[in-house]
Amino acid sequence: MREPTIARNYADALFTTGERTGDTGKYAELIEGLAGAIESDDTIRITLESPRVSKVAKQEIISKALKDKAPVEFIRFLIAVIKRGRQGIIPAISREYLLLVDAKFNRVHAGVSVARQPNKQLQKDIQKLLSEVLGKEVIPHYNVDERIIGGVVVKIGDRTMDGSIRRKIKKLRKQMLSG
Repeated sequence: MREPTIARNYADALFTTGERTGDTGKYAELIEGLAGAIESDDTIRITLESPRVSKVAKQEIISKALKDKAPVEFIRFLIAVIKRGRQGIIPAISREYLLLVDAKFNRVHAGVSVARQPNKQLQKDIQKLLSEVLGKEVIPHYNVDERIIGGVVVKIGDRTMDGSIRRKIKKLRKQMLSG
């Protein structure tokens, strides 16, 4: 089995547990935080991936680190992941789990490119409009790209909606040169 399939299977198991215990949202925060720590802190990543650190020691480290911060079922899940030597795919499990949570809550993430940093009101307006158009709660992730000159470019999955001034100028130029 390939890593994405394995990660998806673990995410499914964690999601099922989260649904059963009513902690789906809490598990999302925990697995995302753990994955972020692993990806950003070399000491954590190296410790979890090192064959020199026993599985039992890794399990104890995770148990102690999360003792008062995570439900027992979540810690048991991580111990099972480590027992099977799959701690290296925790970030992939996190991504798959968050996709399941987004599907449950009818959410979609959108990359939103704007020419300058939008103020809070514009961010709310863009989010509201996108949510209405898509019929789902949209979680926008903004980035500034001065090359678009103005307007907005929205990417959701492999779909792009380009309402930029730059695209309109290119289209106008093409029309003028072809006519």
